[in-house]
Amino acid sequence: MAPVEVQEAYLPFRGYKTWYRITGSLGSPLLPLVVAHGGPGCTHDYVDSFKDIATLDGRAVIHYDQLGNGNSTRLPDKGPDFWTVALFLEELDALLAHLGIADRYAFLGQSWGGMLGAEHAVRRPSGLKALVIANSPTNMHTWVSEANRLRRKLPVEVQATLLRHEEAGTITDPDYIAASKVFYDRHVCRVSPWPVEVARTFAIMDEDNTVYRNMNGPTEFHVIGTMKDWTIEDRLPQVAAPTLLISGRHDEATPEVVRPYVERVPGCRWVVFEDSSHMPHVEERALCMKTVSNFLGEYDAV
Repeated sequence: MAPVEVQEAYLPFRGYKTWYRITGSLGSPLLPLVVAHGGPGCTHDYVDSFKDIATLDGRAVIHYDQLGNGNSTRLPDKGPDFWTVALFLEELDALLAHLGIADRYAFLGQSWGGMLGAEHAVRRPSGLKALVIANSPTNMHTWVSEANRLRRKLPVEVQATLLRHEEAGTITDPDYIAASKVFYDRHVCRVSPWPVEVARTFAIMDEDNTVYRNMNGPTEFHVIGTMKDWTIEDRLPQVAAPTLLISGRHDEATPEVVRPYVERVPGCRWVVFEDSSHMPHVEERALCMKTVSNFLGEYDAV
């Protein structure tokens, strides 16, 4: 099998640079797939496995690091007023235009990336031919409620450590971070040890958590950032693109968290990966890639 073509470059955006990578050829007749990472504030590394689809079916797969993250321009001095949903929607539009695919593409967003994808889709862009929402909330209040329900099932001593440091404001303490990892190992990524690409994303976030801190907060279950009241539930019926929802049986994005996509997005399909939590693309990699590839294949002729 011939090696798949890979190109890396930067998109000029608002005077900064957004890094992107194309795996495969944009000359393929199949829908190019844009992959958006989560966070807000993660990097493309932990969703790198979606490049497998370029080999699997021959479509171009585009990863990018959203502004402020990974290989893109870091902006540690920017505060909450800068980091908005509107900013990242504008960046996505700029990327689609830059690549010349705005009239025909598919989009996959994982966690926050799926929230961004939903925000993009409710605007009904004519070029969006297929949408995959992976492990994403529809309402941050539900997300926090469910995350804390799962947290209450952690060992008592772990819960006590989390609460003690949250009350003291010492959430960078190694004991707090270690206690948080217990939750992450159950409900974020159940592969142990974490794959290199997953660990790399978290290591980069440890270096610079500007976006995550401003938009989300310190952890998955302590959401105090600008996204704390975000919801898209009432706007979901506006989504026109064919939509696939995926989640894991042990996911922090519990059924209660993701169900509104199924109930409110017309024709939305839902696939649950039984041996996964928040990262089926890592935890059940081959099955996840095949599931997404098969879905996209239904719309390549559109």
